[in-house]
Formats: sequence, structure tokens, C-alpha cells
Amino acid sequence: MVIEFDRSKGVPKYLQLINEIKKLIQNGEWEAGTQVPTERELAERLNISRNTVSAAYKELEAEGILMSAQGRGTFVTDSDAVIKRESLKERLLKIVDMAIEDAAELGFNIDEFLVTATKRVMAKKEMLSKVKVVFIECNREQLDQFCKRLYLEHGVSIVPVLLQDLREKNAEMNELIAGTDLVLTTFFHLQEVKDILKLPGPEIIGIALEPQMDTIVRIARLPQGTKLGIVCLSDTFAVKIRSSLNRAGIDHLHMLVNTTKDSETLKLFIDHVDALVVSPNRFKEVIALNNQGKEVVEFRYFPDAGSVNVVKTALLELKRN
Repeated sequence: MVIEFDRSKGVPKYLQLINEIKKLIQNGEWEAGTQVPTERELAERLNISRNTVSAAYKELEAEGILMSAQGRGTFVTDSDAVIKRESLKERLLKIVDMAIEDAAELGFNIDEFLVTATKRVMAKKEMLSKVKVVFIECNREQLDQFCKRLYLEHGVSIVPVLLQDLREKNAEMNELIAGTDLVLTTFFHLQEVKDILKLPGPEIIGIALEPQMDTIVRIARLPQGTKLGIVCLSDTFAVKIRSSLNRAGIDHLHMLVNTTKDSETLKLFIDHVDALVVSPNRFKEVIALNNQGKEVVEFRYFPDAGSVNVVKTALLELKRN
């Protein structure tokens, strides 16, 4: 694996790292399913900060090129995602070319365009670094997962808020919302959040969620009548898993739910079922108790790419206004 940085370009290291990783995927060195180095390993190998690697990995996950699984690592999803991204870059280049031509018609040369565009980009980055986004969800496990995985723009901070805490609307919560630029929630809770916050206030955007496709495929392949144990922290998350499986047409399994935190009770439950579906923050715990080597599937939800792009556009429009 060869990854090189060109300090003379003035391009941030995390962007150079993104491009270098895409090259590794395109030339087949990192194939689909390949486990990539951890953030710490890659940072030490390249002699760069772990934050640089983290920013690159998050952006690649947002693009659908990498996928992280708690307790197992980060993997290449599909090399086709790189090709699709490069196709979008071609469209972006055409937009830039048109902007250069428009600038020329206004009497600006290319150097002036470059200086102006660079200043504008730096100003946008400075503004985005001051943006505060609140993400509201009904259960802690999904909330924590989204806030870790939802990558909007470099420097944008995302504050997790439980829906139950929002419902109580104490003085601390009111102060938090008052200082927020944008509120995000899932479409499932969008109307309730709007009813609680009401206008005027920060813009509220709903995000569509999709389960990871390889998760659905693995569960669909389980034999007819399999006793499938669902292990998570809340009944709410269990209901969402059941709903997602039903929408995918998976109705040939006998599903059982366990939300206990007691290790002995959980061990008995694991021994009683044939296969397991677990929420991300319980994966390590279940693996440790799974002495019989039963199949364990980590159930992960991701904001879809369209929703993320809507949020990014809203952030830029927000500061423009």
C-alpha cells in the first residue's frame, strides 16, 4: 500500500487521503469486503494525525465507499461506489468550468477567479465550523450511532438529544434548542418534533433511514422457521428492526426479543435461539456470550445519501441567509 501526500498543493491532508484511498480501491488493491487499517494504525503508518484519518474515513462512509461495524472494523463496501462518485465529480467539473467562463464574461481572469473562489470556500468553512446541529431520536443506541456516523461537513458539531428529554422541555433543553442552527430527526418523529418546538425556531429536517443491505441479505438467507433472537437496549429499536424485516418481505422467521442487561439471562436467551440480530452497541457483549458460535448479525441503520445532501444544502443556505 502506497499513500503519498503533496504538501505543495495546499490541499488538506484528509482530502488527499480520501483520493489516495479511492485509488487503492480503483486499482483493486483494496477490494470490496477488504478490512482497512484502523484509524490509529493508518495514522501511525503514514505519520499523520488520527483526526485526519478519522475525517477521511467518515467522508468515505458518507459516500458509501467504506462501512464500519462496531467490534469488527471498517470495510470497503463496493468499488462501484468510487466509480459513481467519480462520475459526479465530472459533473462538478463542468459546473466549475461554467463558473470560470461566466467570470471571464464579467471581466475576471482565471487567477482572480481562483483567489475569489478560495476566499469564498474558506469563509464557508469558517461559518460551518460555528454551526451547531441537534439530532433527535427516541432511543439511545440509534441516537449514538447516528451522531458518530452522520458526517455533514468538516467542523460541524452534532449534539445528540433523546426525544423523551425534548418532551420534558426543561430550562436546559430550551437553552440548547435556542442556540441551535438546525434540528435533525427521523421522518418517523418529524411531526412530533415540529409540534413540540413549533415556530419560530431552528429549521427542522427529517432524515430517511435505510438498513444496511448486507444485513438484510444475511437475515433473508436464514432457513425457514429459524428462531431469530433480537438483542438490543429498547423495545422501540426492536420494533424498528421487525418493521424493517417485514418491509423487506422477511416473514419466514420466528422472532424473539430480549432487552435485558443481565448477563446470565442474556446467555440463556442466546442458547435458546438459532441465530441473533443485535444492535451495534450490544454486538461485543453478545459475541462474548455466544459460546456455541451461532450466527450474529449486527443490525445497522444509515441515513440515506439523498437526506444527507439535503441537510448539507440546508446548512449552506442557513448561513447564506
